[in-house]
Amino acid sequence: MRPKLSCPPDFGGERHNGCTFLNSCSLYIRLAPEQFHNEEERILWALTFFKSGHAAKWSENVFHQEADTGVFPIRTWRDFEQQFRVHFFLANAEADAINALEGTSYHQGGRTVDDYLDNFQALVSDAGYTDPRMLVVKFWRGLRLGIQNQIATMPYGRPANTDPDAWYRAARRIDQARLANEAFQSVSRSAPSAPPDPHLCPWQGCPLLCPFQSLRSLRRLLCLWESLWTSTRLERQGPCLHEDVTNAETQTT
Repeated sequence: MRPKLSCPPDFGGERHNGCTFLNSCSLYIRLAPEQFHNEEERILWALTFFKSGHAAKWSENVFHQEADTGVFPIRTWRDFEQQFRVHFFLANAEADAINALEGTSYHQGGRTVDDYLDNFQALVSDAGYTDPRMLVVKFWRGLRLGIQNQIATMPYGRPANTDPDAWYRAARRIDQARLANEAFQSVSRSAPSAPPDPHLCPWQGCPLLCPFQSLRSLRRLLCLWESLWTSTRLERQGPCLHEDVTNAETQTT
């Protein structure tokens, strides 16, 4: 049983999405040819996704031409593809890709390696770059500095400078490890802390602010200190008190 096919997304006429949309249409038609009786049905089916922007206006113009002449202006699917490329493909895709790869706008920045790699490979394809060494150099230049250094200083298994796929895999592994570590750290920081023990001093752990483990201990120490101070005072005053008592007894006799 054939799996259910997904229809192409709605198309608004953006040139940077033109190639993707046309490929989606062509793939659907190739996998389900029985759904179309002739080429005009294929074209009309594709035009049903022209729902906004420049694409919708272009579709309206096609039907206006048919109303004026009584003949549908696009005869074959090949004619449709040719006209579509003129109106909805990037005019200078190769030059734009080369300029991007010669600058810094394609660099990874804050993106994941997966997102960066998808964009990099699309640019390389448009630019027509095939030399393995050039691909490695361009890819390495665009990576974050930390990932560049980790790959360059790998103690073993460092990818060769002529193997772009190995560089792609190494960069993805490092970035995935970083993302996993960040997720772990985030969970650790958000975990609830244990409730404070009511029997412990709130300043426990500070040797200057917490010499006692509880208020009861503090009270016992204060009582002990007061007792020692009183006894010491009495010991110092003891001889004087004895002499006063002796004098008083002598005078009464």
